[in-house]
Amino acid sequence: MFSLSLPSIEANIKKEGEKSLIFDNLRKRYVTLTPEEWVRQHFVEYLINHKHYPAALMANEISISLNGMTRRCDTVVYNRQLEPLAIVEYKAPTVGISRKTFEQVMAYNNVLRVPYIIISNGLRHYCCHLDYTQMKAEFLQDIPEYAELHFA
Repeated sequence: MFSLSLPSIEANIKKEGEKSLIFDNLRKRYVTLTPEEWVRQHFVEYLINHKHYPAALMANEISISLNGMTRRCDTVVYNRQLEPLAIVEYKAPTVGISRKTFEQVMAYNNVLRVPYIIISNGLRHYCCHLDYTQMKAEFLQDIPEYAELHFA
């Protein structure tokens, strides 16, 4: 599909007619293989295998109600009390990450109010820590290990 700046994965891909499907280990089912889904599957595996995020505390395609409309967060990471800890937003590798992307995630965050926002198009990755006490946002140099996340 696309070469990414993430470790390669052993993707479980199958064809159904003209459609390619990839197995999503978090949802435990096959989903349509799109460029964005390719990024999601690689990034989730990266978080689990390289940053030690517990798969049991992650979920894909989480529905939220925003201004009376249903929206979906690409991935939500939870703390051990099952409170939302991070929103992860994915874009296809051909889609640049822009201010609009950050505004989209921040709109979702109006509902979830997480301390971490992560955005990736598979080539570039951004992580931002939100400090609600001091009302500031700090861009981090790297995606933190799960154990390093501040559960504020």
